[in-house]
Amino acid sequence: MLIRTSLSLMVLSLFLGCTSKPDGTAIKIAFMADVHFSDVYPVTDALTEEMATTTMNGQKTLIRTMEAQLHSTRLFNENYFAFIAALDDAVSRGVKLIALPGDFSDDGQPLHIKGLKTIMDRYAREHGVSFFVINGNHDPTRPFGKEGGESDFLGKDGTSRPLISTLEIRKPSVKEFQGMVLADIKEWGYEDIVTELRDFGFFPKKEYLFWSTPFAEYFYGDYRYSLAQTASELKNRTYVFGEAAIPMPDVSYVVEPVNGLWLLALDASVYLPKEDGQGFHGAGIGYNEVIKYKRHLIDWTEKVMQDAQRLGKTVIAFSHYPMVDFNDGASAEIKALFGESSFQAHRIPSEQVGNTFANIGLKVHVGGHMHVNDTGIITTPQGNTLTNIQTPSLAAYAPGYKLITVTGNQEMRVETIRMDEVPGFNTFFELYQKEHEFLRTHFPEMVWNKDILSTTSYAEFTKAHLEGLVSMRFLQEDWPTSLKEQILDHNLWQILQRAAGISDTDMVTKEEKLAMTKLQELMAHHELTTAQLTQWTGLNLITDFYRIKNADQLALRDIPTPRLKVYALLRQVLHENTSDSSLTELQRFMQIFDKQLHGEPAVDFWVGF
Repeated sequence: MLIRTSLSLMVLSLFLGCTSKPDGTAIKIAFMADVHFSDVYPVTDALTEEMATTTMNGQKTLIRTMEAQLHSTRLFNENYFAFIAALDDAVSRGVKLIALPGDFSDDGQPLHIKGLKTIMDRYAREHGVSFFVINGNHDPTRPFGKEGGESDFLGKDGTSRPLISTLEIRKPSVKEFQGMVLADIKEWGYEDIVTELRDFGFFPKKEYLFWSTPFAEYFYGDYRYSLAQTASELKNRTYVFGEAAIPMPDVSYVVEPVNGLWLLALDASVYLPKEDGQGFHGAGIGYNEVIKYKRHLIDWTEKVMQDAQRLGKTVIAFSHYPMVDFNDGASAEIKALFGESSFQAHRIPSEQVGNTFANIGLKVHVGGHMHVNDTGIITTPQGNTLTNIQTPSLAAYAPGYKLITVTGNQEMRVETIRMDEVPGFNTFFELYQKEHEFLRTHFPEMVWNKDILSTTSYAEFTKAHLEGLVSMRFLQEDWPTSLKEQILDHNLWQILQRAAGISDTDMVTKEEKLAMTKLQELMAHHELTTAQLTQWTGLNLITDFYRIKNADQLALRDIPTPRLKVYALLRQVLHENTSDSSLTELQRFMQIFDKQLHGEPAVDFWVGF
């Protein structure tokens, strides 16, 4: 199998069936993961004047603070507009099938699930779009729901206001509650979410050519809509969990929306019972726990793939969680440098996961969860290959979705559509101005960089959001102090000199003079000047690392080409300087950076056989 891209040619052993509409035209499927939809214009009369703010468009809003967004790996507010813009973009490309691989909501609150349904209903009605949804760890957060709320909704005066579903969950230290109680901000469980979104794949429709679950007993040749209706009842979609024999829901399904194409939606969320028996832990690990606790899902996937091969169907699986390592082969180095608990290392799928699904016949899987744009490929010792396509989030840098086109000539094109322009993304900037002023006056230690309100596109806005995250969260959570000291508060010229073994003292040795001569020759070869290197800082290096890690090749347009040359030179110089043990952490970091920069094609490529 050949993957063709504008960047490289790669040989890949991958089977895809020949799938197209009866008229021979290609089938397009858009995958929009991690929308984290919150209805910023909720339909409710319960909002008080303090919570509902009048904006420039005159509508009542319910939004989170900018301070909350700048500490979160996802946006809570502007992604509302990004989702609509992505739907409009997909419709303009003639897309009729749209899949949402989990975290379509931001904690499954009825207020937001209902708003999401309203939007999808409109696109189904006005544009003939069919939606196919599978749940993630944020929808639901617990299998049977829970009370919920947040402490950081933006009030009318720029303050942060709590909004909870019941007073019973307020903090014991709070004597006088200064927020609002709204039942529709609780967190729904499986039954409520799936029932509300029943029209979007969770249940069969008469127009589907086939629909089934892991628990259905009928076969393709016996298929009738009435059988599917019975199989779809939630009481018939449970498995027994653990020694306690707890009946747990599993809403996986396979559907044939058009002739020859099977969309395999896998519910890979695992909710472990708490040790005290009171409720459940949240999901979030994914397939490492599926291997252990949901073996029935693997057995069913194997059966689906066997049936598909026998019947000549093309299968594209999708779920919330990745099946293959999403760090371009750098996971071992990441764990060694930053620790086993940093960079969400616990969510990296083991090699066993990819091998298991590849060996049962699965060829293509589309995932989300990590908010990264990536392609991961695993080939087992038996020669079976699985390609895992990670869809970027619309709520984070770099925002986008995947568009897969299955053609009639046995090829599949995978495109990453980056959502740089989003109408209305700056709708709430005036409200954030009030928040900033309030913080500046009363809590100056919490003030965020106001430059984010000067951005003129959604692309710039998400870049600024990432920069805020790096400064306000990531550097504090993930980075060893010794490595930060080698990078922060230094410019790239100083870092490069240190990597070459050149000290910053006035005493220059003969060896350092030779090293400086060689370094200057290398710089001239790369057409780099000292002036360029002194204007860029170690913080630029760290931020660019996160850009590449999150967006892969999509990030290249946001990093100046000369700066990329500096990073390549730094990697080379560190590789050659093996005598200085104090550079070990920096060397390992640049190895990680280099691997992330040179992973599998992840933007626009063709897969064929």
